[in-house]
This record gives sequence, structure tokens and C-alpha cells, in this order.
Amino acid sequence: MRLAWFSPLPPIRSGIADYSADIVPRLRVDRAVDCFVDQPSASPAAFNAHDFVWKHRREPYDLVVYQLGNAACHDYMWAYLARYPGLAVLHDARLHHARARRLLHAKRFDDYRAEFWYDHPDARRDVVEYAVEGLGGPIYYFWRMLGVIMRTARMAAVHNARVAAELAEEYPGVPIATVRMGVAPSPPSAGARERVRAELGVPPDAIVFAAFGRVTAEKRLAAIVRAMATLAAEGCPAHLLVIGDSGDNRDAGAGAVDRAGRRVHAAGHVPHEAIGDYLSAADACLCLRWPTAQETSASWLRCLAAARPTVISDLAHLVDIPSIDPRTWKPSHRSQQPVAIAIDLLDEDRALLEAMRRLAADARLRDELAEAGRAFWAAGHTLDAMAGDYRRLLDDAAGRPAPIVRDLPPHFTHDYTGLARDIARRFGVDVDIIRSAG
Repeated sequence: MRLAWFSPLPPIRSGIADYSADIVPRLRVDRAVDCFVDQPSASPAAFNAHDFVWKHRREPYDLVVYQLGNAACHDYMWAYLARYPGLAVLHDARLHHARARRLLHAKRFDDYRAEFWYDHPDARRDVVEYAVEGLGGPIYYFWRMLGVIMRTARMAAVHNARVAAELAEEYPGVPIATVRMGVAPSPPSAGARERVRAELGVPPDAIVFAAFGRVTAEKRLAAIVRAMATLAAEGCPAHLLVIGDSGDNRDAGAGAVDRAGRRVHAAGHVPHEAIGDYLSAADACLCLRWPTAQETSASWLRCLAAARPTVISDLAHLVDIPSIDPRTWKPSHRSQQPVAIAIDLLDEDRALLEAMRRLAADARLRDELAEAGRAFWAAGHTLDAMAGDYRRLLDDAAGRPAPIVRDLPPHFTHDYTGLARDIARRFGVDVDIIRSAG
């Protein structure tokens, strides 16, 4: 089987880039995989996406795989996914942020309106003007903007069974599969715990909480910093490591870290191979998220694989994860060992403070959660588990026909040659050299 794999790749700073770098070599054991990227100079082992068309025409691929997320490094895929239907892997089950950013920043206001109404025909007709006027942000989470993808894909896949069920209800008739998210363990280098703490100025006897991933308000960093301030006032020797890139984004999350004081240490972006060193420096990890695009957190799974106790947000699509409510300390699943502490969004400040206070004081609880979390990762979230799911899914998707869709928004079907044809016509040049007989 020959696969065309559309995804960002390292050194692009993207969780999905790291994800593809992990899974593609495992698929290449028994499949030919060509990767297509937007910036080939950054990823010399991949092809320029512009080369896909002629390569596919010369020797057709059995399946095109699109790894889709909300970051700008996925924008280039939208020019291909309707014309070359394939397997759409949705790392975010809401892509409104990506589409709004791409179309509105290019001042393609009519294209945005047409795509929004195509995807959400039941929405009020004036809702779209809110975004056109530049008043987007969290309201984008209310609308998925997935209609074009779901109706043109041979098959779609997500990393959560509950999200798959929701999408199946919203898009009846679209084949949707679940692929387990898998990550590789990140072993630390020798002496990493002491070295990282010393480099960041963390006392050796501190209880260290860590938050991994891009520094945004959605990671609930403002709430985490408030809890840290309370713990410090109580005399708890707690410190916080924030590991992730804020880039040009100076939202409430990054701002909270900037103002947090000496107990909060911002490491910025760290290389993928160094993540294990920073995990080793932590006693517990805070993997919170709200609002959510119903993503599955690879960084949370890396924390589990590293045997670190974790705190997560109690989200609807994560209810199957065995957890503990820190307000009652009762487990959510009586028959399963809790693998995380889950924070109620409606009582976030109190629940988060209770969780962090207890984790800081109770080494036995930290050890129990760490052991259970590591077992949870090993049972179903390794790279081998994900590769096995992918092999079955790829065979299934490749055997399905491309759907016939005739009512797509015009910007997905227009060939954009009108201006060139008009200029050629003025010089009496006919560019349509191939015409149908008769």
C-alpha cells in the first residue's frame, strides 16, 4: 500500500508533528509512506505539498491521509482534501479556529460566510458577521466547521470513542473510526532531575508541579497560578514548571505565568528528546484544558508513561478515564484504580487547590496515581497499540470509494484560472487546447 501523508513534521513546533514522526516509521515497516509538508526546507525528508499532484497522477497513491488540527501548520491541507478525498484524522473535533484564521486573515470574507453556512445551515444568518468583524475567540468552539471534511472524506478518525459517537450522530452515513492515541515513553538522561531543577533555580526539596504544552489560556494557567499563590501563603514548598512555547501568543495564560513570581519557572520550548528530563524534575503534572476542541492530550499520556501523577479537567469526552474527585476523594469508577485527579470546571479553583494541596503533602497518593497511570498507558496507549489500530484503519479506508459531493462551497471547486483566462483572451490566446470531441 502506498500512502500520501499530509502532516507537519519536526522541526515544526507542533504536537502533531511529533506524533507523525513517531508513527510514520512504524507504518513504513510494511507500507510505502510519502510525507507532504508545507515547508520542505524545514523537513528535508518530506516532499513539498505542491509536488503531490504530479506524483499522484504519475503513480496514484492508494490512500491520502490528512492529519488535521487547529494550528496554522495544517492550513495547506485544505487545498487538497476535497479534491483528493482520503482519511481525515481529526486531532481537534472542532476546526473553526483554523478556518476562521485562514480565511479571515486573507480577507476572504465571502468564502468564510459560504463555508460557515454550508457547515452550519441551522445557525442564525447574522452569527457569521460576529467573526467577520474580528470578534472571534472562544465563541468559535460553538461551531465545528467540519462539514466539508466530513462530507468529502472516504473515512474520518478520532482518538476518542465518545467523540466518534457524537460525530456519527451529527454526520450520519460518514464512516468514523477510533484510533487509540499512543506515545513513546520519554526516558530522562542521567542526573536530569537535579540538573533541570538547578538550572531553573528550583530548590532540591521543593514539590514541583509541571504543566506541558503550548502556553495558552485554555491550559488553565491562570487558575494554576492562583492555586500556587495560596499554597505559597500556606507555607507549602510548591513550585511550578511551565514547559511550552508561547510564541507570539501573549494571552491570559502567558500573562499569568509572566506575573506569577519566583515560584513559577517558565522553561519555554524544549526539544522533543529533552521532555523526559523535564518530566523527571516534576513530582506531579497538571494537564488541564478548557475550552476544549475535544482533543486527546498526548502530553497527558507522556506524563502517565513517565509514571507521574496527573491532574486533568473533568470533561464530558473523558468520563471513561478512572479518576478521583478532589472535593470528596471518591473514585469515579469503583471497579477501576484511579489514574488521575479530575477537576470539576464549575468548581475549578477550589477543586484544583485541594488536588494540589493533597498531592504536595501525600507521597503515597502520588505513588499510587503514578503506578496506576503508567499501567493505564501501557495497556492501551503505546505506539505499538496505535500502529496496530492504524493498520486496520488504513486498509478499511483505502477500500472505500470517494463520496460524490456536488454542493460544496464555490471556493473548494473553483479552479481560480479566471483572471489568467481573461488576460489571455485579450491577446487572442486560447488556453483551452484540449476540447471534447464534437
